[in-house]
Parts: sequence; C-alpha cells; structure tokens
Amino acid sequence: MSEPMPNEPEGAKADANYVVPGLERGLRILAEFSPREPVLGAPELSKRLGIPRTTVFRLLQTLESLGFLERADKDRNYRLGVAVLRLGFEYLSSLELTDLGLPVIEHLRDATGFTTHIVIRDGRDVVFVAKAQSRAPAFSSVRVNVGTRLPAHATVHGHVLMGDLTRDALRQLYPEKRLDQFTERTPGTVDELYERVRQYARLGYALSEGAFEAGISAVTAPVRDHSGSIVAAITATVPRSEIGEAAEKERLVEAVCGAAVDLSRRLDYRPLDSDPTVAHARHKVAMF
Repeated sequence: MSEPMPNEPEGAKADANYVVPGLERGLRILAEFSPREPVLGAPELSKRLGIPRTTVFRLLQTLESLGFLERADKDRNYRLGVAVLRLGFEYLSSLELTDLGLPVIEHLRDATGFTTHIVIRDGRDVVFVAKAQSRAPAFSSVRVNVGTRLPAHATVHGHVLMGDLTRDALRQLYPEKRLDQFTERTPGTVDELYERVRQYARLGYALSEGAFEAGISAVTAPVRDHSGSIVAAITATVPRSEIGEAAEKERLVEAVCGAAVDLSRRLDYRPLDSDPTVAHARHKVAMF
C-alpha cells in the first residue's frame, strides 16, 4: 500500500491548513445572494459572516472586477453579475453537449478510424470538451485532450465556432491591430479573420491540412442548437499533413458534417435544406 505524499492531506477531509481564507470568504459572500435577497451590501454581509467590514469591501470590489458581482444602485449594494450565470450556463451546456454528443463522436470515430472531438468557444479560446480516441497507434502522438485550449483565431475550430459573429463583434473580441501569428496561414488582422470565418460559414465546414500544427490535419463542422446558433463544433483529427486524395477528403467531410447535423438535431435544431452543412451530409457516417 503506497504512502501518502508529504504535501498531500490524508483521509477524505483536508486539514484546515489547506483552506484559502480569501477564496472561502469570497465564495461565502456569493452564496448569501438568493432570489429572496438578490441585493446585499457590505454592512449586512459583514454582520452575517462575521468578517470585518473593510475586508468585505475589498472582497466585494474584487468580485465586482471579475464580473461575479455588479452594483445594484448608486449606493454600496451589490447583486450577482453575469460571470456567475456564465459559469452555470456553460457548465450545463457542456454537460448536455457531452451527454448527447459522446455517442455521436464515438460513432464518427468508429466509422472513420480517426480521433474525434466536440469543441466549444470560450471567448478567444476553443476548448475541447469531449473526445473519442482512435485505436490506431498513429494517434499516440496527438496530444489534444478534454480541457485543451487553443487560440480561436488561429484554428479552423475557432473559425467555424465564430461563424455567427459579425465583423464588429470580431473587432470587439480582438481590438488589437495585429493578431498573434502561429503559422504563415494564421489570419493577421480582424478583416482577414472575418473573411476566413465567412468562407467556412458559406462552405458549412472547414478543412485544415497542417495549418496550425505541422503533421496534423482536421475537418470541423458546426453544431447548432434549437435557436439556430452555433454552440459547438465536431472535428476529426488526421495525424498527417495531408488528408489524402480528393475522394477521401470528400468522404471525411460528409462524415463529419453528418455527425454535426446529427448532434444539432439532438439539440432540437431543425435545419433547412439550404444549410450548407446539411448539403455536405447527404451520406450516412457509416458509409465512410
């Protein structure tokens, strides 16, 4: 039986020395807000929690700066901010996506032989939230796991996920004049990024051959929810710089688009025949 690590707490309960007081107090403050008491001030919170008022003021200002609280009026009262809602909604959304999407990407993996993922966008990053690992030895070198983040502007996953954004929305997201370059094919400006995003939106999918990482190719297609908004993308990763001949590319595009449409329908999206992703999903995934 192995010995516990020297810096690791024994048993199910951590020693009090492992509690971070500032974090604990901040979370206790957030927990005081409720539908019955949506607005609270520092004096009341100080009294309830037994924390000095000056400390409560500092904690409130920190939580406000992070978006977890916002001013309720011109006085020193607060209410929960959008960051709290964002945490909850994104978590529930990712649960629904993974629960409904995992069998979809597992089917896509089995049909194509490639590792498949579900990807979402979090601001300027794309985040991999589900994975179906290929059983082929070639994929042992592909180090993309659940939780991996990549820059949205530099990847086709991000370009697909930003398919609903206007040029102005992209400028708000990327206010800088020049975007970080990862390869010679990375869009260098917001205008270049917008053109790339619109190109893939018109196609209904994106195909990348070594554009972000040498030796890695991918096909990615958008997933939409009941409102028609892009909420995720399904992608298949090919562990080489080129996917193959035109016919092989076409089959992989049809398979990935078919999987994306399948998951979209599970999220109550009712696509029109004019949807470009649907147009590329005429064949079933099993035909790959």
